[in-house]
Amino acid sequence: MTGKQNQPPKARAKRLGFVLATAALIAAPASSAIAEGRLAKLPGSEPVAAQAPIVAPVAMVPPAALTPPPAALPANPLTDAIQADEQDFETIGSGMASFYGRELAGNRTASGDRFDPTQLTAAHRTLPLGSQVRVTNPANGQSVIVTVNDRGPFHSNRLIDLSKAAADKIGISRAGSGKVEIAVRDEDDDN
Repeated sequence: MTGKQNQPPKARAKRLGFVLATAALIAAPASSAIAEGRLAKLPGSEPVAAQAPIVAPVAMVPPAALTPPPAALPANPLTDAIQADEQDFETIGSGMASFYGRELAGNRTASGDRFDPTQLTAAHRTLPLGSQVRVTNPANGQSVIVTVNDRGPFHSNRLIDLSKAAADKIGISRAGSGKVEIAVRDEDDDN
């Protein structure tokens, strides 16, 4: 058996490339003739170039017309909440934070809840249970708001113990501990 089917793949690819290149060369003069309107008129029909254009021209819009003026921008609820949140917290100090291990999952906390490492909770020696605390990692600027539901940490050089989820959010879980700044929510603003 001889013929095109027995050709190696490279030969078939070259042949296909040749066929496509030839087709492009044949089509190029016809397409430029259409674009220039040099087609002969067939009896009973109009020349192809005399037909309406397929694509309408697009008007250029100045970039300033696409952007609304700053006063017309809607309020951003997330940004507004963060700004309001900043006013609700009072900075109380900075120090080292660590996080609870998963081995403590399910144990009772000082508040009576079961410890869940996936929740945003913390342990602090003196803050009232149920307090909302913003913990910020000054190294990367990341913050998380946690609820104090336990007592601790019981290491003299540690300020607060976080749940694994809270430590992940501010980027200290890989190191195991890190310097943080803490701020407590003012109870007067809650009313």
